[in-house]
Amino acid sequence: MNNPPHDPPARSAQDTIPVGGSLRTLMAQDRMHARLVVVAGVFCVLFSAIGLKLTMATIISPMPPQQQQIAPQVPPIPKSDPKGMIAGDVALPQVHRASIIDRTGQVLAMSLPVAQVYANPQEMIDAADAAHKLKTALPTLNEQETKRRLSLNKQFVYLARDISPAQELAINNLGIPGIYFEPGERRRYPMGSVAAQILGGVDIDDHGVAGVERFFDKRLDSDRAPLRLSVDVRVQNVVHDELQSAMDTFQAIGACAIVMDVHTGEIITMVSLPDYDANDFGRAAPDARFNRAVTGMYEPGSTFKLQTVAMALQDGVAHIWDSFSSTPIKIGRFTISDMKSDHFAPWLSLPEVMAYSSNPAAAHIALDAGAARQQDWLRSMGFFSRVPIELPEAGRPIVPSVHNWGVSTTMTVAFGHGVAEPPLSIVRGTAATANGGFLLKPTLLAPDTAGQQADAPPAPDATDTPPGMPASAERLISAANSDILRRILRLDVAKGTGQKAESPGYYVGGKTGTAEKIGPHGGYLKHVNVSAFTGIFPMNAPRYAIYVMLDSPKPTAQTHGWTTAGWNAAPTASHMITRIAPMLGLFPDTQHAATIEASLAIPMRPAVPRGYRALGPGYDPGTAHLHEHEREVTGHAGHPHTARKATSTAQVPARDLHASNDVDRLAAPHPRDRG
Repeated sequence: MNNPPHDPPARSAQDTIPVGGSLRTLMAQDRMHARLVVVAGVFCVLFSAIGLKLTMATIISPMPPQQQQIAPQVPPIPKSDPKGMIAGDVALPQVHRASIIDRTGQVLAMSLPVAQVYANPQEMIDAADAAHKLKTALPTLNEQETKRRLSLNKQFVYLARDISPAQELAINNLGIPGIYFEPGERRRYPMGSVAAQILGGVDIDDHGVAGVERFFDKRLDSDRAPLRLSVDVRVQNVVHDELQSAMDTFQAIGACAIVMDVHTGEIITMVSLPDYDANDFGRAAPDARFNRAVTGMYEPGSTFKLQTVAMALQDGVAHIWDSFSSTPIKIGRFTISDMKSDHFAPWLSLPEVMAYSSNPAAAHIALDAGAARQQDWLRSMGFFSRVPIELPEAGRPIVPSVHNWGVSTTMTVAFGHGVAEPPLSIVRGTAATANGGFLLKPTLLAPDTAGQQADAPPAPDATDTPPGMPASAERLISAANSDILRRILRLDVAKGTGQKAESPGYYVGGKTGTAEKIGPHGGYLKHVNVSAFTGIFPMNAPRYAIYVMLDSPKPTAQTHGWTTAGWNAAPTASHMITRIAPMLGLFPDTQHAATIEASLAIPMRPAVPRGYRALGPGYDPGTAHLHEHEREVTGHAGHPHTARKATSTAQVPARDLHASNDVDRLAAPHPRDRG
């Protein structure tokens, strides 16, 4: 039997002997395998390092949330918040507008970094959810309006303006797609209403629109160094408080006060009420924005008699021993008289004219000087021009045309009627009478040299501009006449209408002034006054001029029905001086009172020196001018210098002028005298 054939046995892989290219392929595969192992090992090491770093950053030593967000984006800038109250060691973004500080370095205005929030609605996933989340970071946000805006078919909508860095971080942490930020800055006024009218404000683009913000707009934008003002916020606060108290007590509709250095012209304080929060400039009422110290125009009343007397002394028209009639002056149907004249003689010396504040006597002095000399004096003292101050709101005075400046205008201007001046002009003129006779340019800028105000500047000499006084100062009054005027001003506070302005130990000198207000239809309003006091302290070594004005004060039981300056503006000035003088480095000197008072004394009726003939009864050139004018009035109807024509030119309406006088009797008056 034959056996079936058998298949040959199969070979195993080991039995296969590779030859040629097959061997090379196998070796390449082995090398690739080794490389993959190495790469895998490297990746394992890298991922282990990353994992360790994440563990350190999130679990072992986590970064604060704020720094976690912004640290990678902020370069290593030196710390700008030493106390770490803003955001750790992170410096705030730089702002381009310089800050404004007071003379002591207190910040009055500064710019803070802010952001504007905007969105691209087309990138929104859920507008309602986004609006709800934004509301949590911005509580004042209108959620429904925001939802509507985020649903618009637009690529750009504003959501919020001027948000703080903290709010920006909070919104950023919400992770809402389509929300973006635009950097900017916002002007802030840390002191609120303090010096609001001085500072002014800026618009939405951070450009100055009022006050020093506008006057120094280019300077604030181009130089980051702080702008230092002459204002002292300590004094500003005290004066504001006292003025507000007086305004409330006398129910005045407005008020202002100024304190100025009589040797440098620096404005130490300037307050105007009502005022406003400087942070809300855009929403402030027009009356609150109105700076009564430089924009307001008021008839100065009897404070202008100081200029009439200064003119008479400096131009040689009168001497302190000359006498002038206080008898009422009748011009046509107008009468110039005193409100209360039974306590002084029919003829008054120059010191008495000021102490008793006689209108007819001041008118006679002006008549002796003449219209041309009066105009020249007022022009040289700056009363015809805009007061020079670094405020764009400073206005121009209202004065009659010199071509129609007749006799009645000359007389009424002599006691502060028929012209309207800003209070700062009155302060400037008052300072010139007491600082040795130098007219200064007021300024809101602090001196360049630190500590310049530490010591009182030396008393001015009779010829040159004294040390410490600006080179622009112009001498208009001699040193001798300035000394006389200081004594007369001191007399007015010691024995005259300004007695309630006295502040023991500070030897205040000054002049009261009361003027009735002009009504809406052109006539004067009875018993509606502008009451003012202008003064100097201390008078034995003048340092500061002070001015206080109350608009339409009401009578009180303490004033016995009076609304004149001696009863309201003068005591307000006294309260201010007593409180602010120590802040200014001045302290009351009562130990040497007798010596100081003797150095400031002037007789009410100075004796006439031998060889001189005093003006007075029987020798009064002004009366001759008045009689000549009366002949013109009665003999030439329609003559340009008639009382009606001249009075109209001087803006004095038809009325008896006696009611505008400010003879402030300090004893309780008889009921018939109350007006």
